[in-house]
Amino acid sequence: MRELGSKQPTAVELEILRILWQQGPCPVRIVHSELADEKGTNYSTTLKMLSVMLRKGLVKRNDKVTPHLYRAAVTQKHVAKTYLTDLIEKVYDGSAMSLALQALSQSEASPAEIEEARKLLDQLEAEQ
Repeated sequence: MRELGSKQPTAVELEILRILWQQGPCPVRIVHSELADEKGTNYSTTLKMLSVMLRKGLVKRNDKVTPHLYRAAVTQKHVAKTYLTDLIEKVYDGSAMSLALQALSQSEASPAEIEEARKLLDQLEAEQ
């Protein structure tokens, strides 16, 4: 659960960010069209969500063009890192390795993924 006043995106805000990451800067109607297909939201809800996200610093709005264009103010990498850091701290007592082992045990890893994990472990071991 997110803490009150958190700048971390909610589930719906993440969906909007995904749209903006994929589409690039776009007007409300494009965001709404994509969101409505997935969630069935109405236009005013999409507009309100973008307004909240603007206040939270998750999106930016270009007021110099008509219609206004919204774009993501945070990168997907930044959001992923924030969520992952929070998950590691709260669920895995700060152990990234515990998270990695849990993730690998949840589904079958491909030979390429196993090789990539080995390389990462070798690299981490060499750095110590």
